[in-house]
Amino acid sequence: MQEILNDIKFLVECDSPSLNKKLVDQCGERIQELLYRYFGKRTEVMEEEKYGNHLKFEFGEGDETILILSHFDTVWEPGELEFKIEGDHAYGPGILDMKGGLVQAIWAIRAIKELNIPFQKKIVYLFTSDEEVSSPTSRYVIEEIAKDCDYALVTEPPVVRTGALKTARKGSSRYYIDITGKAAHAGNNHHEGASAIQEAAKAIDFLESLTDYDVGTTVNVGYVKGGGKLNVVADHAEIGIDVRAKTSEEQERIDEIISELTPFTEGTSIEVTGGVSRPPMERNEDTKNLFLTAKEAAKEEGIKLKEASVGGGSDGNLTANMGVPTLDGLGAIGDGIHARNEHIIISQIPERAAFFSNLLINIGT
Repeated sequence: MQEILNDIKFLVECDSPSLNKKLVDQCGERIQELLYRYFGKRTEVMEEEKYGNHLKFEFGEGDETILILSHFDTVWEPGELEFKIEGDHAYGPGILDMKGGLVQAIWAIRAIKELNIPFQKKIVYLFTSDEEVSSPTSRYVIEEIAKDCDYALVTEPPVVRTGALKTARKGSSRYYIDITGKAAHAGNNHHEGASAIQEAAKAIDFLESLTDYDVGTTVNVGYVKGGGKLNVVADHAEIGIDVRAKTSEEQERIDEIISELTPFTEGTSIEVTGGVSRPPMERNEDTKNLFLTAKEAAKEEGIKLKEASVGGGSDGNLTANMGVPTLDGLGAIGDGIHARNEHIIISQIPERAAFFSNLLINIGT
């Protein structure tokens, strides 16, 4: 127990905010150190110019290939949080999302190696550096590698409190609308102006009305900026929109509506940028079968495994969209993702690592 916790601490104490390439790469070097320590082989480094480098590690041989996906970037700036232990909880930046799960998976593979368990499969373990900013560079790496893989396992944390795996995730889209109006004096010539803020208000009302909880679609305007001086009709405004949808069909429908949006206010013009960032991870028969395999693997450790559909996205959305059977939520148990109380439950680390090892062994058998 203490050894695996020490490894988690080793990574968590190395801050790795997504947009700080130097720090992210330093964390990547620690991952390479762990892999060399336990497997005696070098990790392939895929260098990036702007974001952190990605890492690829391979283990085993066989006709079937299992892709494991972990990211090691975090949402936390250097020094915002610190590693600490209080009772059965270990706290720290990225410890749940997802350095704890990353280390658990390394130990799951190590168990197969150390115990000389017969293993006739190939594992490709991909460690990425930019998931928290929607995987701008790793997306292409993931898709290139995944096309030759038979399964994908994602070490994001499971559902809080239930420990359920994620067999479906909503797809996500992001848009920005730049609005141009016509400035005028608010007192003397108000009628000559065309308010970009008024246009933004009408657009926001329309966009938010597209939310439909019954079909699982949410359209959220989370960013608004515009205007300036109170005595001037605003000639510029901006809004930002986040969209979540359960199915590709619904995601495409909303995308078409927003992309083809026209002004509601005479005298204004709009420019829409952005689009789909992650397709939905839709549950299908392959997902169901893979979950059943996981359920049996969990039973060996006394875990009663459940599954769930969630609103957030991950790199599992990418592999699932390619038709690769994908299971998500295979990381550490805990709570507080992206919150200051982010933590994992220490006592559950060994059984979750053992479960992951069982799953690797049982897949395809």
